[in-house]
Amino acid sequence: MHQHANGTHPALNAYDTVVVGAGPAGVMAALGSSRRGSVLLVDSVALPRDKSCGGMLHELTQKHLAPFGVLPEGIILEPRHVNFRYVDWDRGIRKATELRFVNVDRAGFDDWLVSLLPKSVEVIGLCPLVSFASRTDGVTVTLRTSDGPVDVTCANLVGADGARSSVRRALGIGTASSYVTLQDYVHLEGAIDPFFDCIYMRGIGDEFGYAYVVPKGEVAIVGSVFYPKTKRPGDKQDQVLDVLRRSMPQLGESLKREACAALHLRTTADTRPGYGRVLLAGEAGGFMSPTSGEGISYAIHTGLAAGEAIAASEPDDVLAAYSASVEGLTRDIRRRLRWLPFMESSTGKYLAGFVPTSIVSKVTMGL
Repeated sequence: MHQHANGTHPALNAYDTVVVGAGPAGVMAALGSSRRGSVLLVDSVALPRDKSCGGMLHELTQKHLAPFGVLPEGIILEPRHVNFRYVDWDRGIRKATELRFVNVDRAGFDDWLVSLLPKSVEVIGLCPLVSFASRTDGVTVTLRTSDGPVDVTCANLVGADGARSSVRRALGIGTASSYVTLQDYVHLEGAIDPFFDCIYMRGIGDEFGYAYVVPKGEVAIVGSVFYPKTKRPGDKQDQVLDVLRRSMPQLGESLKREACAALHLRTTADTRPGYGRVLLAGEAGGFMSPTSGEGISYAIHTGLAAGEAIAASEPDDVLAAYSASVEGLTRDIRRRLRWLPFMESSTGKYLAGFVPTSIVSKVTMGL
């Protein structure tokens, strides 16, 4: 297991690559770029980290991770697999699909990813990015450690620090807005269906996107996605829980509530691979599904691509190589964005109830 260091001073003054963000995108970028030389991987939170997330691995994620071996049994929860199910709550419509996820503990999954890194990758938590400055021959990165601000230099910098990326913001290329996502861990007082239920309700308000329910052993995650600038999302999450509990008595008391930000993709300009010698991977670059919110497979894909570009290219050519490798993914996001306004409209949600289940299943396979 790769050892985590929190709040410590980087061992070197210069690295071939600095990666900001120790989630799936950042770890994959660090893993690939380690073939070129020294790598520093930092995160603003303590490691191992505990990210608020549904913790489901899409089939594309499983495909990307296959070369790294079998997932440890200790991070897989019951039920082992959950299938995506579209639910129109008010009309009692449920459409189960063939799209199947591996059901994991997200904190354990992230820690397992870090364990894949070679010892040559230095990993530090509680070490946020303060700023960076691009030079003709690289990037100077300022980090905040327990000893105070520290400068390190690198040939390439990778921003993989999520929806509210400090790297993207410092680049000055625009910051996409973000959803507010709240999720409760609810004690289960009986078994519920082995599905990842994506639930549309019409009585919560215009700020409400959808709810989701996922069984996780003795608990279930009940989450809600709210559009930007939602007022009092906690009250609306309580309302969602009340509605669900009236029909699902298995949902017991809430044990804890988490909040996080998720990227709110709306235009093609929100997807950017980087600038100069700075790459953006995962949500930091706008790489996620705008139609479903699924992000782990995009994070793994772009992290691997960033690491490969660094390992195989000269520093000044890395961005071009990375941009070319994610062009297909970028086109796919643009295609989804064209459909998004209709899918989120009341008309689109209504008509979805009449679409044959076989077609819903086919559409959602690419989520």
